[in-house]
Amino acid sequence: MPEQLTPCPFFPFGCVSSLNDAWSLHRVKPFAVSGDPLAAFARLKDLVSRMARTVIITATDDYLHAVCRTRRGYIDDLECRLCPTGRMIHVRSASRAGIYDFCVNRKRVERLRRQFQSE
Repeated sequence: MPEQLTPCPFFPFGCVSSLNDAWSLHRVKPFAVSGDPLAAFARLKDLVSRMARTVIITATDDYLHAVCRTRRGYIDDLECRLCPTGRMIHVRSASRAGIYDFCVNRKRVERLRRQFQSE
């Protein structure tokens, strides 16, 4: 299990990440955590488990790796890691194949963020 999330390559463009080393075109904000960090991360794992066409591969108290299948059958990887301070969750979503993903990964992360913030 990685200590950090897998970095986005500069090319292809089918990747978004909240890590500080991500290129600006790949960057998204991490998820803000309020309250108990472990409870917040457990809630995020539950949200991911209910996503359509998504299977959780690895889940610990502070790390999650899920595989998401797009409507067109492409496979994407979703990774989440609770920051050691417990005040944010870093996220990465990336296509395994293809040059451009039509913002599917960015939309996935932002939809998950909205659900996470609304609960």
